[in-house]
Amino acid sequence: MSEPQIVTLGCRLNAYESEVMRRHAADAGLSDCVIVNTCAVTGEAVAQARQTIRRLRRDHPTARLIVTGCAAQIEPESFAEIEGVDHVVGNAEKLDPATFRALADDGLARVAVNDIMSVKETAHHMIEGFGLARAYVQIQNGCDHRCTFCIIPMGRGPSRSVPAGEVVAQVRKLVETGSPEIVLTGVDITSYGADLPGPMTLGRLVKQVLRHVPELPRLRLSSVDQVEADPHLLDAIATEPRLMPHLHLSMQAGDDLILKRMKRRHRRTDAIRFCDEVRRLRPDVIFGADLIAGFPTETEAMFANTLDLVESCGLTYLHVFPFSPRKGTPAARMPQVDRPAIKERAVRLRAAGEAAHARYLDRLKGQRIEILMERDRLGRTPQYAEVHVDRRVPVGTMQWATLGSHNGRRVDGTVHA
Repeated sequence: MSEPQIVTLGCRLNAYESEVMRRHAADAGLSDCVIVNTCAVTGEAVAQARQTIRRLRRDHPTARLIVTGCAAQIEPESFAEIEGVDHVVGNAEKLDPATFRALADDGLARVAVNDIMSVKETAHHMIEGFGLARAYVQIQNGCDHRCTFCIIPMGRGPSRSVPAGEVVAQVRKLVETGSPEIVLTGVDITSYGADLPGPMTLGRLVKQVLRHVPELPRLRLSSVDQVEADPHLLDAIATEPRLMPHLHLSMQAGDDLILKRMKRRHRRTDAIRFCDEVRRLRPDVIFGADLIAGFPTETEAMFANTLDLVESCGLTYLHVFPFSPRKGTPAARMPQVDRPAIKERAVRLRAAGEAAHARYLDRLKGQRIEILMERDRLGRTPQYAEVHVDRRVPVGTMQWATLGSHNGRRVDGTVHA
C-alpha cells in the first residue's frame, strides 16, 4: 500500500469529510496508512466500526491504522484500546491539515481528540468532487437539539454554518469540474444560517446557489427537519425546477406521546400537514423518512400510529431504525421494549415501505423522464428512483428514457436515441 486507504462508515457528511481527509493526506505526503471514518448513530454502527477496524488490521498488518469519526470522538479511549490502532483522531482534528502533517512527521499524539462542544465554526473545505455524477457539499455541521435517543451532538458539537458565499463557490467549482448534481449536506441542514450574520436560512441558501450557479442542472437536499422548513425553502420547492422533488424527512415516529418522549419539536399533524402542503406546491414531489421502531415505552397502538404515517404522509423511501439504546442518552434510561418486538415492528415498517415503493414504481411505467447516469447502466430520476437502462451510456450524463417494468427496487428504462 502507498496511498492512504480511507474506509467510510455512516452518513453522507462522513463521505464528504473522507474526501477532505484524502486531500489533506495527499498534501502531507502521508502513505501506507488506513483511516477509518466511523459512525455512532446506533449501537450497531459502533459495533460495525469495531469489527471493521479489526478486519482492516488483519488485512493490512504493517499499515498505520487511524480511527476517526463520531464513534472515535465520543469514545476515544475505548477505540485506542483496540489492538493495532495507532491513532484516534477527533472530528474537528480530522479536518485540520496540521493533523496530517503531524502524522507524516510521526508527531501526532496517539489520542488527538479535543472537546467538540468548544468548536464554534465549521471551516470551509474545497474538494475536487466525488465522481462523475453526484457530489456533496457540506453547508453545516453539529446540532443544537437534544433528541433523547441521539448521541450525535456529542460527536459533532454545536450547530455551525458555512457562509453562503463559500457554499456557492464550492458548488460552482464542482459543476465546472463536471458534477451535474450537487447534494447539500450536514447534520441538521434546516438549522442552517442561525449562527451567521444577517437573515440567512436554508431556503435563502438554496435560492442563492441556483441563482449564482445557473449552469447547475440538479440541486438536492440530504435530509430536512420539516418543523424547521422556512418560507423561502417552500417557495424554492414550488418554483425552482432544478431543486429536485425528493425530500427525506426526519420524522422518527407518528405518535404524539412518543414524539414528546423523543423531545422532537413536531407532532403527528405537523408532519402530515407539511407533506400535504409541499405536495400541493410541487405535485411530483416524493418523500422519504427516517422512522424508529420500538422506542422505549412504545405500545402496539403507538407503533400503529407510526406505521400509518407511510400512508398518511405518502412516504415512498423509508430508512427504518430498530431502536438501539445509546449509552449517555436519556432514552437509554427509559423502560425498554423487548428486542423481539422491536425487530418485528421494524420488519413491518420495512414491509410497508417496500410496498409503498413498489406502488410508486408501478406509476412510473410508460413515463418519459430525464435520468442522471450514476454507474454503468444505472441512473436516477429527479425523484431518486433508480433506473436500469437498456444500453450503456456515459456516466455523469443526463439521458431521456421511457420507463417500464420494475423488480420492486429499480425500474427498467429504454434510453432515447
